[in-house]
Amino acid sequence: MSSPIRDRADACPGALQTHAAADGALARVRVPGGLLTAARLRVLAAAARDLGDGALELTSRGNVQLRGLGPGAEVALGDRLAAAGLLPSATHERVRNVLASTLSGRTAGGFLDVTPWVAALDAGLCADPALADLPGRYLATLDDGRGDVSGLGGDVGLVALDPGTVALTLAGADSGLRAAPGDAVDLALAATRAFLAERTAQGSSAWRLAELDDGPARVAARLTAEGMSRARVFRAVSISRAKVLSAGAVGQLDGRTALVVVVPLGRLTAGQAELLAATSTGPLQVTPWRAVAVPDLPDASAATALAAAGLVLEPDSPWLRVTACAGRPGCAKALADVRADAAHAVAGGTLPAGGARQHWAGCARRCGRPRGEVVDVVATPAGYAIG
Repeated sequence: MSSPIRDRADACPGALQTHAAADGALARVRVPGGLLTAARLRVLAAAARDLGDGALELTSRGNVQLRGLGPGAEVALGDRLAAAGLLPSATHERVRNVLASTLSGRTAGGFLDVTPWVAALDAGLCADPALADLPGRYLATLDDGRGDVSGLGGDVGLVALDPGTVALTLAGADSGLRAAPGDAVDLALAATRAFLAERTAQGSSAWRLAELDDGPARVAARLTAEGMSRARVFRAVSISRAKVLSAGAVGQLDGRTALVVVVPLGRLTAGQAELLAATSTGPLQVTPWRAVAVPDLPDASAATALAAAGLVLEPDSPWLRVTACAGRPGCAKALADVRADAAHAVAGGTLPAGGARQHWAGCARRCGRPRGEVVDVVATPAGYAIG
C-alpha cells in the first residue's frame, strides 16, 4: 500500500452530512469546477448570515464551507441549496469534487475550454446510482493544458495535450490512455467506475485511488480490458505543471478583463461575497488557491472597491503565501488561534521563514496543508514550531 490502510469509512462532510466542530456544525457545499453564478453566491452568503457564523470558507478543492451551524440547520440549508440548483443530487452530493483550470477558454495558454466538461462530468456522476458509493475524498481534475490543476492530486483527471488530444490521468500521473475532446468525459466517467470497481475487488475502504494496491495500473488495465470505445493507448508521458494565475487583473482573449481576487485564509464574509456577486457580469469561479476569479469585466476599475473590502489583488501580497487550518475556537484539537496569529504576522511583517509559502496549523495533524513545498508553522504547548 502506498498509504496507511483506512480502518474507517470516509466521513468527509457534505451539505446534508455535516461535521460536528467545536463552534457548531460544518457543512461543505460542492461547487464543481468552482463555477458559481452571482445568484447562487448570494444564496450561499445569505445562508452563512442566517444559519452560520456569517462567513464562507473557500477550500483547496474550490468548494465552499459554512461554519457555526446550529442543530438541525442542515435541513434549512439543504432546502435553500436545492432551490438554487446547488444540490442536484442528495445521494451524490459529497462526491461532486471537480477542479477545472481557472478562466479556461478566456485566457492564453490552454488548448481548449474545459468549462463544458464540468457540467457534463457532474451530470454523469449524479446519473449513475452506483457512483454514490464513491468516497467523499474522490477528486476529478479537468485541465486545459496549462497544468494548473493536473498536479493537485486528482484520482481521475483529463489534460488537453493539444486541441484534439486529451490524456487521462490516474492519481495525478498519465495513464497512457487518450481520447478526443468529445469523448474525454466518457473516459473519465469510465475510469471513475473502474476505480470504484477495483476498490470493491480489493475489499478496500481506501479514500483515494493512490491508496489501492497498484491502483492506477489496475484501473488502467480494467479500462483497456473493457475495450473503451474511442480510447487510444500511448506511452505515458510526464504531465507538465504550470504556475497558477496570481492575484490582480488578467487580460482575456476577447479584450475584456478578469480579476483574480485572493481571500485571506479563505474566509469570505457574507458582505464580501455579496460585493463579488454585484461586481460580476457572469459566472464566477472559486479556485483551489482560495481565490475567486471574476471574468468578463470591461476593465479593472472594480479592483478598488474589492480591495477596500479587504480582498487581495496585489500579486506580491504575502496573503498569497499563507494558509491556515481552522484553529481555535473552531477546532477542539487546536492549541492556538492560528488564523488570528497568522493575520497578526502578516500585518506586522513578521511572518516566519522569511515569508516563504507557509501553512499555520493548530496541531500536528496539519489539516488543510496545501500540496508542494510549504513551511509548517505548527502550534505546540510551548509555542509555534517552524519546519
